Amino acid sequence: MQSTRIASVAVCILMVAGCVSKGTHTQTLSELEQSRKASAQTAAALEALQQEKTRLSNELLAAQSATKELERQVATLQQDKQKLMSGTTTAQEEIARLQKRAGGLETEVARAADLTKRLEARDQEIGKLQASIAQDKDRLKAEEAEKASLEQERAAKEAEIQRLTKTHEDLTKSLEAEIAKGDIKIRQVRDRLTINMVDRVLFDSGQAKVKPAGLKVLKQVSDILKKVADKQIRIEGHTDNVPIRGKLKERYPTNWELSTARATNVVRYLIEEGGVDQVNLAAVGYADTRPVASNDGEEGRTTNRRIEITLYPKDLSEIAGEMKQ
Repeated sequence: MQSTRIASVAVCILMVAGCVSKGTHTQTLSELEQSRKASAQTAAALEALQQEKTRLSNELLAAQSATKELERQVATLQQDKQKLMSGTTTAQEEIARLQKRAGGLETEVARAADLTKRLEARDQEIGKLQASIAQDKDRLKAEEAEKASLEQERAAKEAEIQRLTKTHEDLTKSLEAEIAKGDIKIRQVRDRLTINMVDRVLFDSGQAKVKPAGLKVLKQVSDILKKVADKQIRIEGHTDNVPIRGKLKERYPTNWELSTARATNVVRYLIEEGGVDQVNLAAVGYADTRPVASNDGEEGRTTNRRIEITLYPKDLSEIAGEMKQ
């Protein structure tokens, strides 16, 4: 547009040239030169503007491209944000679920701890119960052992009583005549047997030596007693309360000496002539300290003057041991 304008000005100048003066022509040329310079400057400015426009257009395109890239990146970031937000929600849900589970686990842990305490307490109770059961077993075992021992002793005692009953029967049969006269009495109370002989059966009045008739009676007694191994045999001498008088007093100052001598002589016969084991025998004199009747009359005094042969039990454990053997 600017070049067309310049050309028009040039044509007008040529058309006017024939009718203007030289001065005017010179002025016109100067103006024309100025106008050309101005035109050139304008063209240069225009060119610069075109270049600036091109540069700006390029920058605009670059800016638009950058904007699109930024928009893409923003879109990507938005998507990432959505994903992150979605992931955050999922993570929060997972955290909530885990927290809930953790709470449940804490409850289970607490329950497990409580259960452990209860189990420990139960174990202690079981331990005490087992100890108590062990003690009960030991006690029962001891009681059973004691029961077995008592049963053994009971069996031994029953057997002993049966043997003693047999001894009673044998003595009763052997001393039947003396028993019929009332001179000998035999009494059994379970495991004890007593042979009560009035002194005239064995001794003359005031004497401690066994008379011949008495020796026959002692022979009958010893034949049975020598078979007895499970009893202690005590020979007891008893008198009435009449004091020793006369010459007899020189030998037996009191009834103690007389009762003891009579018991001792019976024991000697049973050992030396009767074959009775001396380990089972004992002699003792009681004088008039254990009367069985009143000493006020002759009949009572006769009854009190006596020899008692008492069979009584040995230690039960010893008897049981002998039975076991």
